[in-house]
Amino acid sequence: MPKSFKTVAASVGLGLSLLAGSLVAPTVAHAEGEIRIAEQFGIVYLLLNVVRDQNLIEKHGKEEGIDIKVDWTQLSGGAAVNDALLSGSIDIAGAGVGPLLTIWDRTHGKQNVKAVASLGNFPYYLLSNNPNVKTIADFSDKDRIAVPAVGVSVQSRFLQYAAAKQWGDKEFNRLDKYTIAVPHPDATAALIAGGTELSGHFSNPPFQDQALKNPNVHVVLNTYDLLGPNSPTVLFATEKFRNDNPKTYKAFVEALTEAAEFAQNDKAAAADTYIRVTKSKVDRDELLKIIDTPEYEFSVTPKNTYPLAEFLYRVGAIKNKPDSWKDYFFQDAKPLQGS
Repeated sequence: MPKSFKTVAASVGLGLSLLAGSLVAPTVAHAEGEIRIAEQFGIVYLLLNVVRDQNLIEKHGKEEGIDIKVDWTQLSGGAAVNDALLSGSIDIAGAGVGPLLTIWDRTHGKQNVKAVASLGNFPYYLLSNNPNVKTIADFSDKDRIAVPAVGVSVQSRFLQYAAAKQWGDKEFNRLDKYTIAVPHPDATAALIAGGTELSGHFSNPPFQDQALKNPNVHVVLNTYDLLGPNSPTVLFATEKFRNDNPKTYKAFVEALTEAAEFAQNDKAAAADTYIRVTKSKVDRDELLKIIDTPEYEFSVTPKNTYPLAEFLYRVGAIKNKPDSWKDYFFQDAKPLQGS
């Protein structure tokens, strides 16, 4: 029997990462000219790295006639991000479409949380180091699958979507019992090291690419095969922040749009920015190889998010049915078109 994953948590830094994700203390609401942003781990947050590196919010704030103070926080998991947003600890939440739809549904008619923009289109891989796991049907009680947040993260929702396709809608949560909440860096280290009950990881780039360097790790599921090219990660905010801080909000949207154009048009510079801001140890050439493909598109316009929204309503995971992507995205000048 493999060792419990808990017994090796210290060796991969789990405790510190999880603790860091819970230490965002609530603060009171503030006036125009301040913005607090929460991001998570991976290349999917590269646009925020560019915004931070080039001080784009501050730049566009000055164009609006205000000086903007920007505060950056890193959390792990959509549940922690959603809690931080609702407690007033942050103003802009960075998380997957899964957490967005959960919080949109629960705040419908109240705080009215909606998405501001997409962070781009990226394939996510469900990985395993168990040679007996070829498809999702091969996971058993002996396996544990790491996700950022159990039942809420977009990885968890992708897994449920895949389970519904495999066994029908009534069995959509069939694999939830095998999932555990682990930050991407720690899950990657554990999957590569092996020897624990953690034999699966629903990952994101560049962690999935780093794990696949190990010959014992293989792809079980590619989300592009599941849904087609899609925007798995988004930024969202409360209606109150958007209404009370129009200049700050506009500066943020303009900054993000500029960052998307920069990253999409100069992926080499984008790779340098990611390494510089995150202090990642990833090899530059390998990182550039990952993002410099047609599969990776940096854009604020959401793509193919609605199938997941419709699925979550169909299986009862959310109570409010969105008629289209426009129901859970603020309708600003940007993004103009989406899905």
